Amino acid sequence: MSTAAAKTSGPLEQLIRERIEAEYTPAELVIENESHKHRHHAPMKGVASTETHFRLRIVSDKFAGQRLIQRQRGVYALFKEEMAMEGGIHAMALVTKTPEEASK
Repeated sequence: MSTAAAKTSGPLEQLIRERIEAEYTPAELVIENESHKHRHHAPMKGVASTETHFRLRIVSDKFAGQRLIQRQRGVYALFKEEMAMEGGIHAMALVTKTPEEASK
């Protein structure tokens, strides 16, 4: 499995990695913490967390036969609690592909 870890990953990023790896056994998993790009947005005022916005690229055989919306809903469902909690995950930008799609 190819994974790209941040230089210093926080607890939410580690949790994302663990859950994605357990559920999807990805051939490729890239997690980018983009929270610093969104600090100035109004909803982020007063939020101390440095782990609110993530970009994920997940390549997994488990996406075969699924439409894009099904893939994204499946990933989001893994983090329902973290997306609902104060200071938790505010947004995840997802790229979800099968190995065949990723090779094109």
